[in-house]
Amino acid sequence: MNRAYRLTVWPRVWASLALWLVMCLPLSALAQPAAELAPGEVTLRMQFWIDESGKSSIEEVAVAKKNEFKAIEKHRSFALQNQAALWMRLDVPAMNMQERWYLQLSSGTFIDRASLFQRRPSGEWNEQRAGDYVPVKQWAHPDQTPVFQLDLGKASTVWVRLENYPASIAPRFQFISEDTLTKQRHWTFLLLGCYFGLGLLVLFLGIVHARLYADRAFVAYSAYVAFMLLFQIAFTGIGGLFFWPEAASWNNAAPAIFMLLLTACGIWFVREACVLARHNKWVDKTVMAWVAFGVIFAFVYALQANRITFVVLNLYGLISVVLSIALCLWVWRRGEKYGFLLFLGFLPVHLGYPFPALRSAGVIADHWLSQYAVLIGSAIEIPLLLYVLHLRAKEFNENRARMRAMDHADPLTGLAITPVLTLRLRDAMRRYQQQDKAHALILVELANHAAISAQSGRLVGDRALVVSASCLQAMFGMLDTVCRIDDTRFAVLIATPLNRYSITEIAQKIITRGLSEKLDSEKKISIRFRVVTSPLYPSTAGLNARGEIDLNEVLKPLVEAMDDLADEPKKFITHLTPTQKTQSVPAQQPV
Repeated sequence: MNRAYRLTVWPRVWASLALWLVMCLPLSALAQPAAELAPGEVTLRMQFWIDESGKSSIEEVAVAKKNEFKAIEKHRSFALQNQAALWMRLDVPAMNMQERWYLQLSSGTFIDRASLFQRRPSGEWNEQRAGDYVPVKQWAHPDQTPVFQLDLGKASTVWVRLENYPASIAPRFQFISEDTLTKQRHWTFLLLGCYFGLGLLVLFLGIVHARLYADRAFVAYSAYVAFMLLFQIAFTGIGGLFFWPEAASWNNAAPAIFMLLLTACGIWFVREACVLARHNKWVDKTVMAWVAFGVIFAFVYALQANRITFVVLNLYGLISVVLSIALCLWVWRRGEKYGFLLFLGFLPVHLGYPFPALRSAGVIADHWLSQYAVLIGSAIEIPLLLYVLHLRAKEFNENRARMRAMDHADPLTGLAITPVLTLRLRDAMRRYQQQDKAHALILVELANHAAISAQSGRLVGDRALVVSASCLQAMFGMLDTVCRIDDTRFAVLIATPLNRYSITEIAQKIITRGLSEKLDSEKKISIRFRVVTSPLYPSTAGLNARGEIDLNEVLKPLVEAMDDLADEPKKFITHLTPTQKTQSVPAQQPV
């Protein structure tokens, strides 16, 4: 019986206790103060109201319009008309904070005017101003974005008034402490410093390459990088904070102007790198007209910024992205192999560009991608494009070097021609003129060339000359000069001074190397050289008063000795010993 009674009583007791707790909860909630603001984003805790006229004062908004405010249920953009204002309110509870706390407008680089109103203890309104139309130097707290200090001494309502035209506005507010704000600034300046340092280094390398290769593609690339850096300076708020803190109008117009010039230079760069004139002159002219339009429209937008020019601005950027992709892929399909590499180089910025463009158009809300996507993309893109240009210029420069070499080389053997030997000989004599050291000048003749041509034909005779030139080039260093001076004769200038023994050893190696080369598969035809050597002193080289040298006069004794050597079939080496001119020494004066 007692057990049954306990089983029926306890459920009633628990039900009564639960009912009492439910009744007490609202009373306890009423007794508790409002919840404190947690550090972080507070946008969704705010309410908004749009003032179409833009003439309502803070007194009217705080009293008459108080009930017209609506809750912000999700992040969104607001497309305001000219002169219209967006009002936002935030209820701030009393909080016992030891440090200063701020309300930061994280998307403030796109705001024309921003004001925060909060009542002072005396009852007056305290207004803090910021925005692009206010010089950064006059902001309540100069920073990259508007920052407003909050008075948390007692519970109050904070009112924020925002203006922005013609771009849409997508406000995001952060409740942030002074210590966190300072750390955020340090990290931002560090990362932006690394970015701008990299950009300036790449810009310097682009200018150097433009000078080195004389390639207009590097000029266009350097302009593109320069305007990219200027755009990021204006876009991130660094320009208004450090470079033009008193120029409010320029601070507002700079991002759009630099964006147009950046885009125009990007298309110009694509035109130069893809060499559009080589593929279609009308496409080339159309692209240059598009570039000119971007430059001209930058000045038009600076003078007249309205909804129409803003739409044209966004369309110009969007069409330019599509145009650059189409041009790169078009020339690639037509055989320009660097077109696809340029497409890949531009891809990081092309992928990041839609986010800020769509945010400005009011299609998406503001977030970190809309603020930093282009910055991150350009940090990847700029070095990639420089590398692609370097590969392209290197290949073109090698082709130009080959073309220039054809003008300074023998067509058959690839050896230097006589003007090159004259210059090298003159430089060597000038270099050692004070020391009067002897250089070696060697004349080599393919003695059996006529016999080879008669026995095996002209092609084998020409091959004998090519093999002879290859042998001589392989025997001497890069500083030495091997030159073909006649049909079957070669002159060799040794760049370093040598003694008589070394010259004789070189002559013997030339003879041996020629005999070891076989011109036919049966190894019956070999190369036979004749060699004439001569030490050459600066005092006997024939330098005239203007420092010039007559190569024919220098080679004349060697040519005569080679002609005499042809009359002696069993002799293959001759060493000349020209008499060195005696330098006059002034007589000593008697003591």
